[in-house]
Order: sequence, then structure tokens, then C-alpha cells
Amino acid sequence: MPQLAPAYNPNDVEERLYARWEAAGLFRADADPRRRPYTIVIPPPNITGILHMGHALNNTIQDILIRTKRMQGKNALWVPGTDHAGIATQNVVEKMLAKEGKSRQDLGREAFRQRVWTWKEQYGSTIIRQLKRLGASCDWTRTRFTMDEGLSAAVVEVFIRLYEAGLIYRGNYIINWCPRCQTALADEEAPRQETMGKLYHIRYPLAGGSRLEARGESRKSRATSHEPRAPYIEVATTRPETMLGDTAVAVHPKDKRYKGLVGRHALLPLVNRRLPIIADPLVDPEFGTGAVKVTPAHDPVDFQLGTRHGLEFINVMTDDARMTNVPAAYQSLDRFDCRSKLIVDLEQQGFLGRIEEHQHNVGHCYRCHTVVEPRLSLQWFVRMKPLAQSAIRAVTSGKIRFVPDRWRKVYLNWMRNIQDWCISRQIWWGHRLPVWYCANCARGSRLEARGEGRRSRATSHEPRATSEPGVIVSKARPTRCPACGGADLKQDEDVLDTWFSSWLWPFSTLGWPKQTKDLAYFYPTDTLVTAPEIIFFWVARMIMAGFFCMKEIPFRRVYIHGTVRDITGKKMSKSLGNIIDPLEVIDRYGTDALRYTLVTATAIGQDIALSEERFAAGRNFANKLWNAARYVLSAAGGSRPEAGGHDTKGNATSREPRPTSVSDRWILSRLQRTIEQVTSALDAFSIHEAAATLYSFLWHDVCDWYLEITKISDGETEDQRLAILTHVLETGLRLLHPIMPFVTEELWQHLTALEARGLRLEVTARRAAPRATSIMVAPWPNASKRLVNPEAERWFEQFRSVVVTIRNLRAELNIPLDSRPAVHLVTAQAPAREFFGQHQRLLQALARVGGIRVDGAIKRLRDAAAAVVDGIQIFVPLGGLIDVARERNRLSQRVGDLEQDLSRQQTRLRDPQFVEKAPKDVVEQARQREAQTRQTLEQLRRHLDVLRAM
Repeated sequence: MPQLAPAYNPNDVEERLYARWEAAGLFRADADPRRRPYTIVIPPPNITGILHMGHALNNTIQDILIRTKRMQGKNALWVPGTDHAGIATQNVVEKMLAKEGKSRQDLGREAFRQRVWTWKEQYGSTIIRQLKRLGASCDWTRTRFTMDEGLSAAVVEVFIRLYEAGLIYRGNYIINWCPRCQTALADEEAPRQETMGKLYHIRYPLAGGSRLEARGESRKSRATSHEPRAPYIEVATTRPETMLGDTAVAVHPKDKRYKGLVGRHALLPLVNRRLPIIADPLVDPEFGTGAVKVTPAHDPVDFQLGTRHGLEFINVMTDDARMTNVPAAYQSLDRFDCRSKLIVDLEQQGFLGRIEEHQHNVGHCYRCHTVVEPRLSLQWFVRMKPLAQSAIRAVTSGKIRFVPDRWRKVYLNWMRNIQDWCISRQIWWGHRLPVWYCANCARGSRLEARGEGRRSRATSHEPRATSEPGVIVSKARPTRCPACGGADLKQDEDVLDTWFSSWLWPFSTLGWPKQTKDLAYFYPTDTLVTAPEIIFFWVARMIMAGFFCMKEIPFRRVYIHGTVRDITGKKMSKSLGNIIDPLEVIDRYGTDALRYTLVTATAIGQDIALSEERFAAGRNFANKLWNAARYVLSAAGGSRPEAGGHDTKGNATSREPRPTSVSDRWILSRLQRTIEQVTSALDAFSIHEAAATLYSFLWHDVCDWYLEITKISDGETEDQRLAILTHVLETGLRLLHPIMPFVTEELWQHLTALEARGLRLEVTARRAAPRATSIMVAPWPNASKRLVNPEAERWFEQFRSVVVTIRNLRAELNIPLDSRPAVHLVTAQAPAREFFGQHQRLLQALARVGGIRVDGAIKRLRDAAAAVVDGIQIFVPLGGLIDVARERNRLSQRVGDLEQDLSRQQTRLRDPQFVEKAPKDVVEQARQREAQTRQTLEQLRRHLDVLRAM
């Protein structure tokens, strides 16, 4: 095997290793009854997507879980795939057509769909290639697409089953309509944003005055006064353009202000339509004037009022939000242009009261961010409450567990208040509804299907779960109408919501509705890793679909990770210019650095604050491991093969390295504890804790301490220590592999090659298992209780504390590096005196000191720096080592600076505004800095006292 390069270059390693993994089929998982499965289905990224930090975090977490379970012997399957992303993909292709001067209507439906398929074949796999760069170990032979043949069949199957169960119906309802995308949106697809708007007060004259007065056209009114002569009722609205579709004015039945007006009529300004004044408890008497305009075709509350009171429904907007069914002056105006003109006209004719600034929530399209328009439309819906019951019980019973647990409450609150799901979309890219209309039965015209007639009369609040004559739901195109026998059939133009295919993902990707071996073996899946913003879009719906189709949960645990933000806490976005491109990070720092930084940046489920500088820590960690492995390989080149060998048949055997020193026993004990802590942390989804534990162990315990100890020659145990170091480093690489797969694989391949020369890595006296071809399938380490040695850990930690304290004394007092000062250790504890007496040579080498004297008592040494650690007094005589006067002046200045820093820190911590309002972690960090400053200041003052006495 070629030697390791002097420095780690990810570009020389990552592509080569990933290609080797794929070619060897190491990502594959097939049904095997002899093994226990572990399954994750990827949240399918949109085919329009490119890798962003959210993708990188989400898929890094999934890959860590899969790699861990694979090494632990599970039959680990990670199912990949992509989503057709109906609205988003159609928008991309329509923009391309627009550059050619064309529209989708110019091409026609089938030609447009073919154009999208062509685009998908050319660009749709971009995100897959980028996930491979991230190191994702998916079984790519199973890659699925939500519009492939199998998943399309699943979509049709579940639609028909729901329809036959009475859970899919067609009805006229207020839906969220995007004028830009020109399609209906589910509530979750129209997130509300706090917006500063205006509240317009408009005066509706009471019926009974003259027509002239009702229109506010008297000469006096126009010339000298904005007050209409007739009595009026004043309403308040944020959307005055919809008043043109008003069919009533409503007040609360207990509102005494309007008691005498209920049952009378008002006149719609500018239109003169008679509007009944009705009373209903749905009206909020605290909003505006307590009287509201009722526009049943353009507001969900007004829709309920309209159905309760038998009002007319007048749709006053077209698909692109232009005015229709309105007076000529406003016909075809954009809705917001109409609003502006209406306000001017209302004011000129005396109908406009005051205008107030008003903060309110406004729905926006989740794709194009256009303000959505509540609009009456005939759409297809799924009745959700019956489906929700099993999904609620699955979580309350603990069959499905959310991590962190706080998301359980969010999920249950939404599920217990769930609304029916609008599943039809007025676009062309997607799964077309398996619904046909018979022309002979007068069903299915676009005018009726969209509810765009000028007026309609509400007759029932409850929709019908349609078994309507002339409405045919079928897997294949029917040849005859079962109601009338007619052959003039037309398929519904709409497609299904993208999420209607995604909610089947955990089982449709395994072959459902066919009863496949994969479905029986890998379902239910184990863990779903996702972001909080799609709990309602996707997670909840998958649970409901799992029970409806499979009579079983789709997954056992749902891990909700946080949102990636910039270092100031702002969400990353193009508009803010604060996006960090993960592919650029990979190019600059390597994939392992990206993955390590993402999982160490925050605790379970918390948001992540990133800056590009943080990725250097991951790169430095990889370099530290690289240099440690280079040392081991170099040292092993001249080692004697005393730690293992081969039997008479040539099989590798392992002999237990005999730990002869406290440092040997310490590092082996620390390794066992690290195995336990990392395994436990990963099982609990505390990936940040696992990564931090490994960093501390490998960087500090292994590289900074034990590796340095192996460099100290004693003529007897070098080979033994090298074998222990190799074993510890190899085991640490296996633990770290799920987090940093590339550097660990490369180093592991070189370390395990030492077996060929007889240097065994195991520390248990047993026959070694055949060497794995890759660290990916090497066994996960198991902790040995026999090697856990609390006494060795206690002694070595005390030893290490003494070494660190001596090093700090040298640094604080500027003792030259090339000097070897004497050290006096004083302790009343006889075992400690014996221990440090036996380890003088090791202490001299690691602390870079000369003679060491260990006593039970000693007079206070004059002209010596002093410190105390774990009951051991440490004295370092300073005579002849430093320039006393210069050090005295330097420390005096340093003490003065620290006193000022400490004063500022304490003032900040005494400020209740900071302590009570700042984030808890920020306050805790400030307290830790204050304690550290105080401790350093006390130590330097003691040094200064010594120098002043010299």
C-alpha cells in the first residue's frame, strides 16, 4: 500500500474511496431473514433542488445513523429518491419557455409534460450527484422517483381506496389560491406572515334612502361633505376589493349597538346591491366596528356565514386575480389596482371612513411567495379527521417517538385540530386525477369544476362524499359511463398535490401496493430524519397513510433537527446574501470537515449558527488524525512483531498487549469509556455529544498524551506501547467513521495493513476475525469491562494535572523553552509520593523539567513559583531562569489588564437586562469567562508576589 502523503488532501481521497465503496456494493441491502433490518427512507429532495446546508445537515445525520447500524451488524438500508415537485418544477420549465417566447399553453398539455420529462432527465439527478459528494451511503440501486411507474401506481391505488371508503370528496370550498402559480394550495402551503397593512372603514348606507343618496351622488355630498345623508352601518376590512362580491353585512347577536339593525338591509356602495344585515356568533364584536362585510366566495369565515344563512356566492376574481363580475369601472383590473381605485372612489363619494395601520397575518404561496387569495372553488379533498385518530394514538401510546420530545405536543395539537386536505392542483406536471366526467351527465365542465359562475346559492355546509352520476374514478380510462352508458368522457384536468405521492413514501418505495419481500422485511422503517417545517406537510400525513394502507406505523422514531442559520442567528437566504454553499465548503475543507462541523455546531434539535471559519476545526481534526497515523506507520516500520502473529496454518492470531504502565492501563480504560459514551450518545441521537467525546479522546488523550508517551524510549516497552497505540487509534477511527467517513477509511486501510507484518490491533486474547475489506463493514467496537480501570484513570489524571500545571507555570513566567528547571513536589499522601517517584522520568520528559524532588513536607521555597493541584504543592525555583525585573513589569501590566476585563465582565453580569433577556447559553458563556478571568488573575497575582519578593 502506498505511504501516506505528508498532509491530508481530501481531493486525493474522497472520490476514489466513494467509487470503491459503490463498486464493491457496500451500500446495498437485500432482505435477509437471518439479520435484523434497520431502515431509513430519505426525505426526497425536489428534482429542482441543489444541495444547500439544510440538505447537508439532514443527510449527514441520516448517513451517520446508517453507517453506525451497518457497523453494528444490522442489515442497514437507506432508500434514496427524488420528488417531482409539481409547482416548483413546472415553474422552472415555464420560465425556460418564457425565454423562448412560449408558454405551456402554446405547447399543449402532453408536449409540455414531455418537455418537463426531458428537463428532469437532464437536470433532475443533480441533487443525487451532490449527495454522493456528501458521502451518503444510500442503496442507489433502489433510487425512486415520485412519478416513476411503481409510485404512480401506488398513488392511483390509494386515491381509489380513499374514494371508495368515502374519504375523498369533491366540494365547493374556500381554498388558498395562488394567482401566480394559478393553482389551489393546502393550508400548509400558504404560510401566514405578519404583515403591516391597513384597516379600511367603509360606510354602507341603510336601505330606505333615495338611490341618489345611496350612491352618495348628491351635489352637496360631492362638493362640501364626505358624510352621506342617509344613515349607514360602518364595516371594517383589510381587503376592500372583495366588497364587490359582498352579499350581506353581519354583526354579533349580542352586540347591542346593532340590535335594531338585524333583519334590515344595507346598500353596497358603488354597486347599490341590497345586502341583508344578519346576526351570527362567528362575528368578532371586538374587530373594527363590530360589523363586517360578508363575501362568501372570498373568505373562509364568510363562507361559513354564507352556508348558514343561504347567501349568494359571487366570485369576483379570475385565476390570475383580475376582477370579474364587477361594475365596468373595475372589470379586468388587478386586485391591488382595483383596491387603489376603490379607495379613491369611496372617498370621493363619501363612503370612506378612517384608515388605520393594521398588523395582520397574510398567507403567501410557499413557492413563489405571492399573496394568496382565499377563493371559492370546486376542488378535491381528503377527509382527514377519520385518518387522524390512529395517527394520534400512535404517538400518545409511544409507538412513534419524537426527538426532541417537544415536537410531540406540536404534532398532537395540529392533528387534533386537523382540517380536510385540498389535494387537487391546477397545473399539468404531476399525477393526474384518476377521475373522468361524462358529458351526457352534464358533469365536469371547467366552468362548473372551478365554481366560476357569477352567482351560486349555498345549500349545504357539509360536502358530499361523491358517488355522483357521471363522475367516474378508475385506474384505467373507462370506455362507458356507468350511469348513462355514454362514451363522451373527459378526464379531470387537475393533478394531485405533490405531497399526495410523498405521504406514501415509506412503503411505496418498498413495492406497495404489491406485497413484496422488501415490504415485508424492511417495513416499518426505523428512523425518519427531517426538519420541523414539514411535520405537517409530510410527517403527519405519512403516519396517517401508513395506518390506512399498511395498518401499521411507517417509522418508530422521528428525529427533528434544527434550522441552519448564519453566525448572527439569521436564516440563510439568497436575499440576505448569507448563504454558505456546502459544495464550496467541500472543495475548500473537505467533506469530513463539513460533516463534523454540522453535527458539532449544536445540541439535539437546536438551530445551528454557522460561519465559514468554523469548518477549519473539522479540517484540523482530520489533519491531526492523519499526522497521528503517519507517526504510527513510521514507527511500526522498525517494530518487532511481538503483539501478534500467525498460527501454523497461516491464520492471524491476536495476543493481548500487556499494559505494563499506568499510562497503558489509563488509555485502554479511557477507550472503553469512550466506546460506551459514543454508542450511548448515538443511540440517543446526541450526535454532537458523540462527536465531542471522540474529539476529546482522539485529539487530547490519544494524540496529545499517549502518542507522546510512546516517543519516550525506555528500551523495553516501545513495541508494546506502539501496539496499544495502534489498537486505540484503529478503534477510534471505527467509532469516528460514521461522522467522518473518508479520512477514517483511508487511515484505517493503512493501519490494518500492519497486520500483514504481524502487528495485531486487538487487545483481547482470541482468534481474530477475518479482516474486513472496508471500515464501513468492520465491526462496531464493543467495550470490555475488564479493561475499565478507574484507579489507573485517577492516577493518570492526577499525573496529567501536575504536568499541565508545570507547563502553565513555565508559560506564565516566560521560562525559556530550552531550560530544564528543577521541580519540587510536596504531598502528605504516601501513595502519591510513591507514584510520582516511580514516574519521574515520564514527568521530566512531558513537563520538560530537570531534577524532580518528591517530599512529604518542605519549607516554603523562596524565589519559587508555586501552585497546588489535587493536594500536591508544586514549586519551580526561578533563580537564574528569568529576568525578574522584566517579568515583574510584564505581569504587573497583565494583572492590570485582567482587572479591567474582570470589572467589565462583572458589570455585565450584574445587569438584569442582560441576565434576563440574553439567551441562556450566552449568559452561561459570560459567567464561565468571568470565572476563568478571576482564576487567572488570582494565579498571576501569586506569581507577582513571588517576583516582588525576589
